[in-house]
Formats: sequence, C-alpha cells, structure tokens
Amino acid sequence: MLTLEDMIVRLAAAVVLGAVVGFGRELAGKEAGVRTDIIVAAGAALFTIAGMALPHLVAVSPEHLEEVLARNSGFFSVIANVVVGIGFLGAGIIVKQGVHVRSVTTAATVWFVASLGVLAGLGLILFAGIAGVALTILLAVLGRIDLKRLPAAHPSGGQGTEGAFSGERHERHENL
Repeated sequence: MLTLEDMIVRLAAAVVLGAVVGFGRELAGKEAGVRTDIIVAAGAALFTIAGMALPHLVAVSPEHLEEVLARNSGFFSVIANVVVGIGFLGAGIIVKQGVHVRSVTTAATVWFVASLGVLAGLGLILFAGIAGVALTILLAVLGRIDLKRLPAAHPSGGQGTEGAFSGERHERHENL
C-alpha cells in the first residue's frame, strides 16, 4: 500500500501539473484556468489513489490481498469513472452560439488535465510532467498561428499566407 508520503507527493504533483496547464490557459484568457485545472487534476489524482488503496483497505489482512484482487478487479474502474465524469464536466463547458461552437479546446484541456492527475496518482509523475509541459507549449504556439491562413489550409492553393504567424487571431481562434 502507498505510504502517506507517497500519496502527498502524488497529489502535490497533480496540483502543480494542473497549475502549469491552467496558467497557460489563464494567460490565453480562457474560461477554465488555474483554479479549475488544479481542482480537476487533484480530484483525478485523489480518485486514482483511492482506487489503488481500496484493495488494501478491503482485505481483512495482507494474506487476503491476493484473493481480494483476484475476486474483484473493479478497483481500477475508479479511473474509468474519472474519465466519464470529466466528460460531463467538459460537456458543460462547451457552448453553442448560433452556428459556432465555443470552448471545445477548453473542455479538451480539462479532460487532458484529468489524465495528468490520473498519471500523477499512479506515480507516473515524470511522464505526466513531460506531457503537461508539452501540451502547454503546444497550445501556446498554436494559439499564435492563424491556421486558416496557412497555404495548405487555404482553398486558393497558397494564397492568403499574410499574417499567419503575426499573432493576429480570428474569431475562430478566440473561441478555442
């Protein structure tokens, strides 16, 4: 079973990872920022840690742990339910205004932050850190590129590349 110190380190890692991604979203002026991402990552880590601890808590003694695990492999379904629960949270973030759908990237980011919390809860902190930092950088870079003005994306076959990297943002990007 995990020690209290292990649990605290994993929870702290989830909080830091949520803060890193949330800070990037906050700088971009998005709805779900630091506080939301910290809560989502920490909650996912807590549920993951609880799922890992359940077999030890249910077993009457350490000798019965193997039997408990053999008879009930549903302890890790806690992680699956985190994914489902975050899906509902993300659905609540997405807004339809007329023909435009807004905040899909924000909802996806919240879902991603939950996965970072799960990874941290499992003890895969380095991998979660690499993924969290990489996503934050990727979103920052893509937020500065006007993808509609890139040659391959333009129907005129290369026309309209002015301003593709200028940092100017069209309404579509503002909605991400």
